Amino acid sequence: MTILIPIMSTSLILADWFFVIFHSALILFNLFGWVWRKTRKAHLITISLTLLSWGFLGIWYGWGYCPLTDWHWQVLERMDTEGLPNSYISYLLERLLNWQPKQEWVDIGTLAFTLLSFGISIWVNFWKRRSTGKISE
Repeated sequence: MTILIPIMSTSLILADWFFVIFHSALILFNLFGWVWRKTRKAHLITISLTLLSWGFLGIWYGWGYCPLTDWHWQVLERMDTEGLPNSYISYLLERLLNWQPKQEWVDIGTLAFTLLSFGISIWVNFWKRRSTGKISE
């Protein structure tokens, strides 16, 4: 009797890790990219695009829609992963920290921290410059 062990496609494994690393880096940049003067404009662009995706694309695909999450889910489904949550943050918390907080807390925290970061970005990119005449670090 021969036991067949399915061998995962190397390209799927690489795609999975690409999304984990790239998407996590983007999330961290969306939260903290406003801190450094040189990245403030890029931060405002990326966080604005994130919010536009959540809201505008969300009209057709559901509130909070993120193409990166969608593409990563497609990779994971091809890897026979089941029970994926609606939230990428929930997925990361489970995968990286083995922690499953209540979904509503994840959703509230994700939205709250994103809006806070967006508000700070608006402030450091526009109002802080006006009030001080320059941008400080």
